[in-house]
Amino acid sequence: MLTLEHITFDCTDAAELAGFWSRALGLPIDDGAGRHVATIGAASAGPTFMFLAVDEGKSAKNRCHLDLTADDRAAEVKRLVDLGATYLSEHDEWGHQWVVLQDPSGNEFCVA
Repeated sequence: MLTLEHITFDCTDAAELAGFWSRALGLPIDDGAGRHVATIGAASAGPTFMFLAVDEGKSAKNRCHLDLTADDRAAEVKRLVDLGATYLSEHDEWGHQWVVLQDPSGNEFCVA
């Protein structure tokens, strides 16, 4: 049986990107965060958000991304942009509405 252990983000500065996601999700960064490795939720049940510094930059659309939901999508998108996310596009397809954003390292994620 497989168990989801980590949701991993490649980035330039692990602590910096963990800070964005910490503020976005309202969860603290785990002790020991640094430029090369940082985590959120390692001691909690469920998957850990892991941030790893890599040398190569993002070169294309990521093949896996987070889909988040919010009661007030517009307010949440504004809050995330204020935290440093980049607004990319808005969609209304197949009976679903969502906004595509990028975190400060260029990883795409959606808010439905």
